[in-house]
Amino acid sequence: MENVLKPMDAEQLRENAHKMVDFIADYYKNIESFPVLSQVQPGYLRKLLPDSAPNHPEQFEDVLNDIQAKILPGVTHWQSPDYFAYFPSNSSTAGFLGEMLSAGLNIVGFSWVTSPAATELEVIVLDWLAKLLKLPEDFLSLGQGGGVIQGTASEAVLVVLLAARDKFLRRYGKNSLAKLVAYASNQAHASLQKACQIAGIHAENCRFLETDSSTNYALSPDILQEAISKDIAAGLIPFFLSATVGTTSSTAVDPLFELGKIAKGNNIWFHIDAAYAGSACICPEYRHYIDGVETADSFNMNAHKWFLTNFDCSVLWVKDRSALIQSLSTNPEYLRNKASQGNMVVDYKDWQIPLGRRFRSLKLWMVLRLYGLENLQCYIRSHIEYAKHFEELVSLDQRFEIVAPRTFSLVCFRLISPHNDDDFCNKLNHDLLDAVNSTGKIFLSHTVLSGKYILRFVVGTPLTEERHVNAAWKVLHDEATKLLGRGSAN
Repeated sequence: MENVLKPMDAEQLRENAHKMVDFIADYYKNIESFPVLSQVQPGYLRKLLPDSAPNHPEQFEDVLNDIQAKILPGVTHWQSPDYFAYFPSNSSTAGFLGEMLSAGLNIVGFSWVTSPAATELEVIVLDWLAKLLKLPEDFLSLGQGGGVIQGTASEAVLVVLLAARDKFLRRYGKNSLAKLVAYASNQAHASLQKACQIAGIHAENCRFLETDSSTNYALSPDILQEAISKDIAAGLIPFFLSATVGTTSSTAVDPLFELGKIAKGNNIWFHIDAAYAGSACICPEYRHYIDGVETADSFNMNAHKWFLTNFDCSVLWVKDRSALIQSLSTNPEYLRNKASQGNMVVDYKDWQIPLGRRFRSLKLWMVLRLYGLENLQCYIRSHIEYAKHFEELVSLDQRFEIVAPRTFSLVCFRLISPHNDDDFCNKLNHDLLDAVNSTGKIFLSHTVLSGKYILRFVVGTPLTEERHVNAAWKVLHDEATKLLGRGSAN
């Protein structure tokens, strides 16, 4: 049969890939016609698909039709210009092309010999990005440090936590695991808690220290020092500190320099999580938010959040790559080769949890080359301007209040309760979020700060323009009017 799809055939690939690119381009063209937040109910898809896989091949057109009719209704459209929830997950033409090439070559680059270009391009591109961020030279590949692409910030914090743990266990003995203590603010991402669980750090030794509005939810150096002193006095061993530049709830920025001084004074591994806000630091006017990075042992940012690089691409730099390698390397006979045995090359399998890895540096390389620094800076600045504009719209409506300072492109705000009642106010904002997201016109998410339920509005998708911000505010304004008119939260 002529039209049977072979496992791989250049001409069939050309024909079908063209159709898929057309399908994706049409999706982007019509993306505003979809409800941003999927409106389906749990279990919707099982009713629409057969119970078992087909015995005989089906036509590609039929699959595309099913995607249109059955899959897209169950998709929340992260690339929609009306998506303002969580943090962005950027897609771009350059990122897409790099991802496409990576899928096409489909190499598994765990060691240098398995595809020298994959390893060497990653080393070079991460040096490029480190220079754009003006990171200290210690993080570049020419010295003892270097960069590596992880899947997510969760993996990044896990591998450095393991490196720190093993460094301390070598120093204090294997039986000291139960004494190791990790520190962060209570605004740190939950991935740190998961990393501690995986690494065997006892739950009672994970210190998520209190923050409040007096420091704009940043970690206080005094509170950190007090906690460390108390733990040392109790015979425990402080070993790891994670600071955040741009927390998930409110984009708070921990005071890196002061925290770094405390970490160094106590010989603690100091990690910086700049997953979201790191991208903004390519702009000179925002670079000061990572001042103090010179005191850190590791630094992480997600190029897949706000840097036009398709998911996944989380960039981790370390000052001492040998700490990672000592924790994570294996050397089985079946992977031995001349280049690795001669210590002539980087083998990224020893810098990460899995063995296999994709050729992710291609898309970051394409983003940097096809956009260039100036365009990337303009892109970040435009989103921050739109967020400032939204903040002004909120401030002009006396029924709302801004709850935390806007540092980058996230605005934290809430509807004020007419009854001056905290519980009622929290329910009011919960109802407002539900009402707004149910319209399908926009998608926002929430957080809780100091017991207050608040709405988060983050600008960050490549297609978002000022008109989308204005339209989003109109939806919020109108739904708030309806809610207050009904005397909501009855």
